[in-house]
Amino acid sequence: MAGKQHTYSVKVVWTGNTGTGTSSARSYTRDYDITAPGKPTIEGSSDPSFRGDPARWNPEELLLASLSACHKLWFLGLCAQAGIVVTAYEDHATGEMEEERTAAGQFTSVTLHPRVILSATSDAEKALELHHKAHDMCFIARSVNFLVMNEPVIVHEAEHDA
Repeated sequence: MAGKQHTYSVKVVWTGNTGTGTSSARSYTRDYDITAPGKPTIEGSSDPSFRGDPARWNPEELLLASLSACHKLWFLGLCAQAGIVVTAYEDHATGEMEEERTAAGQFTSVTLHPRVILSATSDAEKALELHHKAHDMCFIARSVNFLVMNEPVIVHEAEHDA
């Protein structure tokens, strides 16, 4: 039996034509806007090492953010179902990308570093197990062809405040 089908749609508009289009590699910016109805615009560009604007989000950062956010959402939902009270969550995701001599490239790994604060009575060992389950459930991690690792740190509120 097939599961539910979900469809997503965003609009990406290149905003970097400075007057002569792509007449040369230096004649345009890599800027673009990501839009969807009812949502704020995300201003994007390429990574600065590829002539992009460092003040804008690049696709590599957005991929890391997607992996991190998906994991977090699954983890929080699983904790709520298991009676584990998370009071704070932050992640510092890092990724490794390898660029080939041809200029093509790919991510080789991403590591999520979630730091989770639990209520004093919540089970830290069970929360750690739920990180593994969240990884197995995350739609984005299941869709990429490179290793996604998790290195969670879990502390109780009392330990955090000390």
